[in-house]
Amino acid sequence: MDDFAWDADELGLQIARHTPEAIIIADRAGVIRYWNGGARKLFGFTTQEALGQTLDIIIPEKHRRAHWAGWESVVRTGKSRYQADELLAVPGLRKDGSRISLEFSIFSIADRYGDTIAIGATLRDVSHHFNKIKELAARLNA
Repeated sequence: MDDFAWDADELGLQIARHTPEAIIIADRAGVIRYWNGGARKLFGFTTQEALGQTLDIIIPEKHRRAHWAGWESVVRTGKSRYQADELLAVPGLRKDGSRISLEFSIFSIADRYGDTIAIGATLRDVSHHFNKIKELAARLNA
């Protein structure tokens, strides 16, 4: 253990590469600039397919207008209407066209002057839990 160099940058990269959760970072225009292994597994797009694409590849069409309105606000102000520790729930879109239920948190990435240059998200698939809740609600309403 003494031989291990605790380099914070390298440690961060290792965490991002190996976490099972999807980590996606997009620039101010919403173009994907980072796509980890968790994102590949969750959405089905390879890194090469995702990088350079807009986030529309994972946002169902009927939700895009609301997404981009919120996105523009965060890019412009550097602030989200959501708390940093708040988990958001939205539908997502996989490469094969199937929809999934997502839970995620977002974070802004700023340059040295404090201007937002990118927005990142950590996402997880909660479809199984969401479907169980829908089933229970249907039983209660039956």
